[in-house]
Amino acid sequence: MTISKKLKAAALASIAATGAFALATASPALADHHGMKAEKAQPNIVEAAVGTGVHTTLVAAVQAADLVDTLSSPGPFTVFAPTDDAFAALPAGTVDTLLQPANKDQLTNILTYHVVAGRIPAAQLTQAIRKAGGSYEFETVAGETLTASFSGDNIVVTDGAGRTSTVTMADVKTTNGVIHVTDGVFLPG
Repeated sequence: MTISKKLKAAALASIAATGAFALATASPALADHHGMKAEKAQPNIVEAAVGTGVHTTLVAAVQAADLVDTLSSPGPFTVFAPTDDAFAALPAGTVDTLLQPANKDQLTNILTYHVVAGRIPAAQLTQAIRKAGGSYEFETVAGETLTASFSGDNIVVTDGAGRTSTVTMADVKTTNGVIHVTDGVFLPG
């Protein structure tokens, strides 16, 4: 089976797993019709990413790196989730190269560079930035450091390569952590 077919099969499995969530959140009346309680349904990190429609590349990368089980586990985790547009802004061919099985370790390192152990809501991150005098460093699951600061009212994160990404949506709640959507992909230095 080719990587493309494997990714498609894994994506379909993930989508099927989140079908009940999508049904429960799309229409409470429809959910009640199927005997589900809409207010009880909350996705884990992977299910939430699958359901956004703007994290297709991230989900494919998580699947290629075999991180689905980890990011579906109890955690908690804080994930800085780049959008499809953020991945598309990387140099041409970067994503395709990273998704190849031979580059799994590099892909895993990049993805875990977007994950922090623990649940860190935006208010807590904001407080840490202010307390640290405007720039707060924190360690990722990859063992690398990211730096959070402000640009106007926005939280921006600077990676090891000196690239800044803006948190465009904060505090997407999940059963096993929180997601902060970013407009850039973090790369280690």
